Amino acid sequence: MAENVGILAMDIYFPPTFIQQEALEAHDGASKGKYTIGLGQDCMGFCTEVEDVISMSLTVVSSLLEKYGVDPKQIGRLEVGSETVIDKSKSIKTFLMQIFEKYGNTDIEGVDSTNACYGGTAALFNCVNWVESSSWDGRYGLVICTDSAVYAEGPARPTGGAAAIAILVGPDAPIAFESKLRGSYMSHVYDFYKPNLASEYPVVDGKLSQTCYLMAVDSCYKQFCHKYEKLEGKQFSISDAEYLVFHSPYNKLVQKSFARLVFNDVLRNASSVDEVGKEKLGPFSTLSDAESYQNRDLEKASQQVAKPLYDAKVQPTTLIPKQVGNMYTASLYAAFASLIHNKHSSLDGKRVILFSYGSGLSATMFSLQLRNGQHPFSLSNIAAVMDVGEKLKSRLEFPPEKFVEIMKLMEHRYGAKDFVTSKDSSLLSPGTYYLTEVDSMYRRFYAKKAGNSMNGIATENGVIANGH
Repeated sequence: MAENVGILAMDIYFPPTFIQQEALEAHDGASKGKYTIGLGQDCMGFCTEVEDVISMSLTVVSSLLEKYGVDPKQIGRLEVGSETVIDKSKSIKTFLMQIFEKYGNTDIEGVDSTNACYGGTAALFNCVNWVESSSWDGRYGLVICTDSAVYAEGPARPTGGAAAIAILVGPDAPIAFESKLRGSYMSHVYDFYKPNLASEYPVVDGKLSQTCYLMAVDSCYKQFCHKYEKLEGKQFSISDAEYLVFHSPYNKLVQKSFARLVFNDVLRNASSVDEVGKEKLGPFSTLSDAESYQNRDLEKASQQVAKPLYDAKVQPTTLIPKQVGNMYTASLYAAFASLIHNKHSSLDGKRVILFSYGSGLSATMFSLQLRNGQHPFSLSNIAAVMDVGEKLKSRLEFPPEKFVEIMKLMEHRYGAKDFVTSKDSSLLSPGTYYLTEVDSMYRRFYAKKAGNSMNGIATENGVIANGH
């Protein structure tokens, strides 16, 4: 049996194009602070016509293999989590096979996992479970979380974003799963869904979605605590984790969710909350669950009590989600990438709890144990490879008018065929893949921007489509 199975390496890609939430507020005629303070967001990344979930995935996979020196023949399982539907039959994973076929590696298990923002976590669990199982053939698992979150004009539009994350899975990992410590909550709800196959835009019940998210936080935390107590023979509280990482549709919901955990600890009389906190939140303990989700006074009081703990345990995870926006399946792992970026030198021996949520609904809370690791699979090298600060700094801000124009074009192009893109790769870094055309048979063609060779793949702008 493989030991300390988990994350060996990570890389992240997000588009170089973004808008300021403040500028979008003014453009939309929203009240000042609605998107920045109300949602807790700073900027929003988005794909232009030359980028999509496939190009972002090709880019991040090539980058990870090259930067960590991983032989493509050493990948035995490849799983993709996404809710951005490009094709109802052909998985995104099959597009990524172009990278591996060049090296004669077609023996790779796995396809795509889909359920709103949870697909990436399902894909990650599949790979971890595979390495831990008797089916494992000794090679690495590779997980891609890729999404472009776009909304129709209106109040939900500022909760968009786009990114792709690649995660290498194997034994003796610096980021190891505590596989017995997982609490899940699954239910049938219509809070956010995409029934209209002619449109990329979801149907959203915002209020219900927020309640479902908080219900899932409560339920997963109860299950998690129960399993921990069974395993360790003592009560769990949030002070038993150094950091907590949440799926982040927008930052305000992350603040509310962490405050919910603090309230849960008050109800359980756990050690993480001091007497003052218990005094402030005690009066709300008589509320039923349903009442507590709608109670504004509780929401306000619990966030106040939770603030010092939030600043210490959650705030370091919020950088990329606040700067790039909601990345759907990539959102949780972008938050985790933020933590590694900010704290990689002090994570040795620490436990980090992650909460994954996907509407409809599927949710899991799970635990990771971190250690420094050995180069190239070390926390410091993961932080260096991801190079989050530089990637954020080198982006280009677009005015809201240009953003709206691009959204209209993308809306028109969604599900379309027989078009050629501008092929403008001027904003893209060398080695980035981009969409060049979709032909009359809906086949998608991608090129790669010239520059640094990644993994020995040709650096000239050669066109790649369907492996030919």
